[in-house]
Amino acid sequence: MSAAPRSRLVVLISGGGSNLQAFIDAAADPAYPCEVVAVISNRAGVFGLERAARAGIPAEVLDHTAFASRDAFDAALADRIDAYAPDLVILAGFMRILTPGFVTRYAGRLLNIHPSLLPKYPGLHTHQRAIDAGDAEAGATVHLVTEELDGGPVILQARVPVLPDDTADTLAARVLVEEHRIYPEAARLVSLGWGEPRGT
Repeated sequence: MSAAPRSRLVVLISGGGSNLQAFIDAAADPAYPCEVVAVISNRAGVFGLERAARAGIPAEVLDHTAFASRDAFDAALADRIDAYAPDLVILAGFMRILTPGFVTRYAGRLLNIHPSLLPKYPGLHTHQRAIDAGDAEAGATVHLVTEELDGGPVILQARVPVLPDDTADTLAARVLVEEHRIYPEAARLVSLGWGEPRGT
């Protein structure tokens, strides 16, 4: 009996791609039920593109500055994504606010990771905000993307302690280790039918 086909992931990046690497590493295990079939960056020359090349994964650049509007860029991006027939679209440090039309197009299939314990601290500067608030814990959240910024259903969270001498950078480094652990796991859960019942 042949193995079930793996879920196809398209990963969107804007930078170094450390979370992309976590997916590449996870997919090296034949038992992992997902594979990265393409990487798309909105910025040229970023290290995440090098990571894709080293892994033999098709990668391309779609420069958002070449488009007259956010809607035009998102429409072109969706066309590029759909060419790879993905099951899931993974936002891995993709530094763009996506239009409602794009989010709706991939509803239930679009994943993001955010460096806080949502619903705490949506948006930016999450680690400093956790420190300033005197929180005992910080962490990361993988969630489905909806039109509400960082507001979609939570799939998985990881927690780390906030230490007395933490800076935003030291806390971010510890949270990032957990991001690399939980993001591939969250995609695995969704690919296996997490959450809403999937059609048969």
